[in-house]
Amino acid sequence: MRIVFLAWRDTAHPQAGGSEVVIDQLASRLTERGHEVQLLHGGPSGKHNYRSTRIGGNYSQYVRAPFAFLRRSKHVDLIVDVENGIPYFSPMWQRKPVIGLVHHIHTEQWRMQFPGPIAAVGRWLEGRLMPRMYRHAPFVSVSPSTTEGLVELGINPEHVTTIEMGLEFTPLDPSPSAEPRFLVLSRLVPHKRVELALKMWDSVRPATGGKLVIVGDGPELDSLRALAGPDVEFTGWVDEDRKRTELSHAWLLIHPAHHEGWGTVIMEAAAASVPTIAFNVAGVRDSVENGVSGYLAEGEQDFVAQWISLASNGDRRREMSGAAKARAATFTWDRAVDMFESALTTTVRGR
Repeated sequence: MRIVFLAWRDTAHPQAGGSEVVIDQLASRLTERGHEVQLLHGGPSGKHNYRSTRIGGNYSQYVRAPFAFLRRSKHVDLIVDVENGIPYFSPMWQRKPVIGLVHHIHTEQWRMQFPGPIAAVGRWLEGRLMPRMYRHAPFVSVSPSTTEGLVELGINPEHVTTIEMGLEFTPLDPSPSAEPRFLVLSRLVPHKRVELALKMWDSVRPATGGKLVIVGDGPELDSLRALAGPDVEFTGWVDEDRKRTELSHAWLLIHPAHHEGWGTVIMEAAAASVPTIAFNVAGVRDSVENGVSGYLAEGEQDFVAQWISLASNGDRRREMSGAAKARAATFTWDRAVDMFESALTTTVRGR
């Protein structure tokens, strides 16, 4: 098949995250299987085994997408329209088969990241216009939570295929530090709520000692530095080797996000034998098996209590480490791409 992905960013973007990793893995592996794949996106382009083309900036790309696509439409069998809050509304301006790919629903995230009027427009586009424009289109969601969110927006559940994405993480031998070392691995943006990790750390540190390490970069970095108390380390952006080193030394992953699509960093931590403590929220509850590969807290007090309890119980922590690693091993890219390829084929044949 000749496939075009319409997506917000390439992995070369300085703020690329889990969504971009998923698109890159799907596009790359579909190319390896003989499909002709192209990614149209905003921002800088990286080098891949598929064609990656910049069509504008973060927002101008939505205006330019129809023109960029129409120049290539004669040689396209299918569009994968990736919704990062706002899709490209491709059914409005072309007639090729479309499949929507959704990582998570942004309903609450709009007000966290944008001023009121812009947030209201974003919520309307995602919550009202998108379900109407894509009412006949099939969707792929990356977790049961995202599927539930789509159904709540009015998407027919029979149109949605849930495909938990894979994990590409070379196994490593964990070597937890002698002193307690807790890791936050995240883009520093509002919906990740890293400020809650800093707040809760003030209650945890007197009981556990050790250090809280914040790995990642983003627009919240300076304000988070200002909030941080004792025994907090900020690394900023790190490369893959440094990330693996930090994971190998960590006792626990601390993940206070408001929501996720799937929780790529949670699964990377699990593959590195690091259990996660997080809130029981959409997406995260699909990545963490509560009481097995980590804990899902029902509020801040519960989060603090579970953090202290697991940090203080080495035997329980090691048991969870093994369970987390075993669970991560079940989520392979071969399985995910098999299912995704099948969904694409069905869409083209159905059209």
